[in-house]
Amino acid sequence: MGLTNGLSSGEGWARMVRPFFPTDMIVIEATPRKLYQSIAERIAATIADGRYPPGARLPSERELAEEHAVSRPTIREAMIALEIRGLVEARHGSGVYVIHAPRAADIAPELDVGAFELIEARTLFEGEAAALAATTIDMATLRTLDDLLERMHDATSDTAFAADRDFHLTIAEATGNSLIRSTIETLWDVRERSPLCVNMFARARREGVTPRVDEHRRIVDALRDGDAPAARDAMRAHLSRVTADLLEATRLDLIERAQAEADAQRDRVSRRHIA
Repeated sequence: MGLTNGLSSGEGWARMVRPFFPTDMIVIEATPRKLYQSIAERIAATIADGRYPPGARLPSERELAEEHAVSRPTIREAMIALEIRGLVEARHGSGVYVIHAPRAADIAPELDVGAFELIEARTLFEGEAAALAATTIDMATLRTLDDLLERMHDATSDTAFAADRDFHLTIAEATGNSLIRSTIETLWDVRERSPLCVNMFARARREGVTPRVDEHRRIVDALRDGDAPAARDAMRAHLSRVTADLLEATRLDLIERAQAEADAQRDRVSRRHIA
């Protein structure tokens, strides 16, 4: 097909494509800073400028949440991020203390994904995946889920946690949508590779948090009934409970390492007095 209106081929092509590529196109940043990262940066800045020098006790979690107008889980993630960086430490029954001032180059580091942010994404994707799976799941897959529930009872080993992952990925697979399955698997990979997530879930395990078999069974029951809304609700309720467990297990005054350090300090003092 030729170009008309007396235009050369180059001029005609340019006019045809120009409307689809506006020169004032808005560029959107691909990786916006996460909220807890911004809060961690703000707190690090207050440490750097001397408001909270090394040795100072930071305000309580509640006070920081009010000061920065964010939730307490966001403050908790920010505190753990700062602790991983070696700027603060939690002391049992006392609070969080500054141990080092950040260098100027360290005030805005690239922090990784936090557990609460991860669970929020999982709730969105896995809730809908469960609803879709309820309309497509077969008996063989239901039997697989039943077997995984039995493996979750083995809470004394890594078996229960491996079964938990397999359980959720089996439901994702049951949707029949490879992209959904891949997305949910990626979220689980984040849980296992993100230093902040690994840190928070490890603390939860030390506090005795294990997969809740009864919650997983309610998901299976809804899938077996082919009840999409019930499957979605059961999955969301389960992940809401995971959030609650993390909040409890990662309370700053329950960090075992801080307790161990305090005990070691008392032992050193006792030995000096005995000597």
